[in-house]
Amino acid sequence: MKKVISLFFTLCALLSGCVPKEQVIFKNVKNISVDISATGKPMLKADALFFNPNRTQMKLKEVNISVWVDGTKSAEAKQNLDINIPAQSDFSVPINVQLVLKEENLLNTVLGFFGGKKYELLFKGYIRVRVHGLTIKVPVSQMQQIQLNH
Repeated sequence: MKKVISLFFTLCALLSGCVPKEQVIFKNVKNISVDISATGKPMLKADALFFNPNRTQMKLKEVNISVWVDGTKSAEAKQNLDINIPAQSDFSVPINVQLVLKEENLLNTVLGFFGGKKYELLFKGYIRVRVHGLTIKVPVSQMQQIQLNH
C-alpha cells in the first residue's frame, strides 16, 4: 500500500511540473476590419493578441471564438492549429470569419459598417494551448467599440 501511495504522489509531482507556472494572458483584439469576400459576403478580420509569460514554449492547438455585433451573434471562428508559441513573448492569432446574415437587422448592421456608424464587437470563447503534452484552455472575452469607414 505504501508503494501505491508513493507512486501516486510521484506521479502528481511529475504532472504538476509539466503544467506552466502562469496562465497565457489574453491582451486584446486589434486590426479589426470588415471586407467583402469573393463570394460577396462580409468577412471580419482581426488579430487576437496574447502573452506567454512562461519560460516554456507552447503550441497553439485550437481557436474557438464567437463574434457578437451589437449583441447579436454573427460569426464563429473554429480552427484546429499546430503553431509554436515562443516562451516569454507576445503572439497573435488571426481571426478570419464570414459574418452570418440570418437576421434582417444583422444585414443592416453589417451594411452600416461601411457608413461610419459605431458598433460594439464582443469576442468570446477560448484558445487551447499544449505544453509538455498537457492541453490548457485559455478564456477570451473582449468587448470593443469600433467605427469603420469604407
